[in-house]
Amino acid sequence: MNQHPPSHAFAVDHHHFQERVISASREGPILVDFWADWCSPCHALAPHLDRAVDAYQGLVRLAKVEVDEGDNMKLAGHYRLRGFPTVILFQGGAEGGRFSGSRSTPQIRDWLREHLDPALLETLA
Repeated sequence: MNQHPPSHAFAVDHHHFQERVISASREGPILVDFWADWCSPCHALAPHLDRAVDAYQGLVRLAKVEVDEGDNMKLAGHYRLRGFPTVILFQGGAEGGRFSGSRSTPQIRDWLREHLDPALLETLA
């Protein structure tokens, strides 16, 4: 199956995390998916994250961190991740919420509505 990532998703690593996630989250929210290739729930979650983020038409972006590549496990340690997948929302340069495990698209959309800046949600109304 040929799977194209949504235009709002990008891969990021330890070396570019500060710039592409923390700094960039000051301009708009970024949802970070910490995942591993060996992790079945990670693969189950991925299409649901893509669909949920696509619904925000570019107002929320999705960064994907493969924790087993390079120095990326340092990020998992820094954010005290206890398992995978773990998803963290960054807004204004800081963590704005997190969840672990697989969820459905509607569950992710509900979670985002609870955690996103209300002003951002008004732009979609």
